Amino acid sequence: MTPSQPKARFHVRINEQDYLNLAVWSGKADPSAEVITIQLSRRDGDNWETVARLAVYRTPDGTYSKLPERQE
Repeated sequence: MTPSQPKARFHVRINEQDYLNLAVWSGKADPSAEVITIQLSRRDGDNWETVARLAVYRTPDGTYSKLPERQE
């Protein structure tokens, strides 16, 4: 199975070790809905660690709601 691709993806380097990423995905159950994810990643040596993550669901009519934390 090929992983899905986001509808949009943006990132910005905050400083020497931190990146802020934003991605917009189509909803799984309703493709006209969207899931917006924001993630703060920090470089720790040769590895990247997720420091914080936020996911928001947008219904086709424009209602927003925060999604629960993703379990790794």
